[in-house]
Amino acid sequence: MEDKNRKTNFPVLVLLIGLGIAIFFLWLFAELSDELLEKELQRFDNMIISSFESIAAPALDNIYIVITELGSVWLLAVLSVIVILCLWIKSKDKWGILLFIIAMGGGALLTSLLKQVYGRSRPSINEAIDATGFSFPSGHSLGALVFYGFVAYFIIRSSRKRAVKILTLTISALLIILIGTSRIYLGAHFPSDVLAGYSVGTVWLLLCLLSLEWVQWQSHSKVGTVHALRIFLKNTYEKARQKIKRW
Repeated sequence: MEDKNRKTNFPVLVLLIGLGIAIFFLWLFAELSDELLEKELQRFDNMIISSFESIAAPALDNIYIVITELGSVWLLAVLSVIVILCLWIKSKDKWGILLFIIAMGGGALLTSLLKQVYGRSRPSINEAIDATGFSFPSGHSLGALVFYGFVAYFIIRSSRKRAVKILTLTISALLIILIGTSRIYLGAHFPSDVLAGYSVGTVWLLLCLLSLEWVQWQSHSKVGTVHALRIFLKNTYEKARQKIKRW
């Protein structure tokens, strides 16, 4: 779903901003993991958990149980297949599909690896929700950020109306935030787990998006170069033929 009016000049400023944001969130994750290893996150986590416990209610429980499923592995897997099919049917965007698969698959692998490395136990295990294995970082938060963030990117990079793009970005951001808060409210994760999931997810998503932008820019540049070369050769040939006729 790429905009046909995209410029062939690679946006260096966007690249620098993207890398700057990625570096910031990488630093944030490093700080969180360092605080975790030094067991200095408990006060921060307890303060936020107490705030969520103060608003707990049966009706809110049911709402958050539904919301948390929007970031579950099985649902994101199903939605990912739908996104891939849509990309293939509508635009045959091979690079977009490939980077999307890498983003989702790589995000899942990163989550599993980091959980094993840090081995943090969950604050509680509720059978009514999807909460198994280790806690740090939050897989729901990471997966939701990568999936909904990538979907928002596809829409923003499409030729759809500006209102649709703004609405998509807003809904995606809300879903990411709500899914993360649902994990805290339901006791599946500590707040620092969710922040860590957002941090790693942001870094990974930006790396995948910047890679896609780079590949597509290279593709556009090659097409532009070949086209320019053809025009140059054609003009050179026409001038040479006119000179020969004059002789």
